[in-house]
Amino acid sequence: MKYALFIKPSAGKEAGKIPKRQRARIREEILKLSENPRPRGVRKLKGREDIYRIRISDYRILYTINDQERKISILSVLARKEAYR
Repeated sequence: MKYALFIKPSAGKEAGKIPKRQRARIREEILKLSENPRPRGVRKLKGREDIYRIRISDYRILYTINDQERKISILSVLARKEAYR
């Protein structure tokens, strides 16, 4: 059963600033999250409650998972150096 994807407006703006080539790959990976919200390589961030991150090249997608409602919320899509500030 698929999870519903929700993208915060600020995450959409961040993704819009990424070069087209990487943006297409990031979009693909976000869509794959609806099938499997915890793919290989996903990490739960320490010190933050229920926030996960997936790495795509030099970019990070930060998101939350609500298993009861089957919902994934994309919080941000940032370059690695910006993602953890």
